[in-house]
Amino acid sequence: MMATKTFRCPARHGYAVEVSPFVPQRLACAASQYYGITGSGSLFVLDQTETGMVLVRSWEWGDGLFDVAWSEANEHVLVAGGGDGSLQLWDSANQHAPLRVAKEHRQEVYSVDWSQTRGENLIVSGSWDRSVKVWDQDLSRSLTTLQGHEGVVYSTVWSPHIPGCIASASGDGTLRVWDVKAAACRLAVPAHKAEILSCDWCKYDQNLVATGSVDCSVCVWDLRNVRQPVSQLLGHTYAIRRVKFSPFSQTVLASCSYDFTVRFWDFGGSRPLLDTVEHHSEFVCGLDFNLHIPHQVVDCSWDETVKIYSPACLTAAARSAAS
Repeated sequence: MMATKTFRCPARHGYAVEVSPFVPQRLACAASQYYGITGSGSLFVLDQTETGMVLVRSWEWGDGLFDVAWSEANEHVLVAGGGDGSLQLWDSANQHAPLRVAKEHRQEVYSVDWSQTRGENLIVSGSWDRSVKVWDQDLSRSLTTLQGHEGVVYSTVWSPHIPGCIASASGDGTLRVWDVKAAACRLAVPAHKAEILSCDWCKYDQNLVATGSVDCSVCVWDLRNVRQPVSQLLGHTYAIRRVKFSPFSQTVLASCSYDFTVRFWDFGGSRPLLDTVEHHSEFVCGLDFNLHIPHQVVDCSWDETVKIYSPACLTAAARSAAS
């Protein structure tokens, strides 16, 4: 039986989780009241203990919160994206109100990410207003606005390899790769014939990006040849809300879905589906790997819970890769 730690957040429906890049036991969760359709939002900072999770700090926001990202430069700072079109900068050490609020997007901010490449300290946001914006670490004003998507921008992720490079996924069915310095789209991939809700970069190969779609498939793309995906992973029965590459294996990734499950895949093997975890009773929206604790996974769901667990299939996949 897989050991699972659970945090309950009554009347708050989880949209995103992210493990701290600095503190191994710490994570943040962005959640919304009334499934994010109306009402307020909450941002939770949680620490895992031997037996469960404890609340370190929480903040309320006047609109739903849909995504969260930790600063890659300051262990106390996080950014969240809101239903009111705002990005808020929060300080877990001492602030009762956000350090700064930036409101340039005209509609919901559905995605935020903090650059991981050395020497860069930038934030990217994606919005229902179809734009991608790049911000400095203080959210003083947007540095660049990237236009080109013809649908809602659901996902924006910095390349962990190439400075000033962003991938974005949209309701228009395309995956786009952007050069921030030139403020230009370098590649537009018609990746799915349905909305794409998530994308993520491989941590080991700068050319690999995964997409997760309303068509129930995860596709892995080699950006050097996008005529067809390197791998198409089938098994989910409803829309895929988020995809995440493992920080410990080049070919392992996870996906969570509106079918209430989290699935683990190894697209390098003949049987890519490693396992299906069914421990939620609602849409699973947030998903992350713990960078510090190998094979530990965090997720959150509309069932008002955050869960931490270590699927046996990841340990087994690591063992078989090593042998």
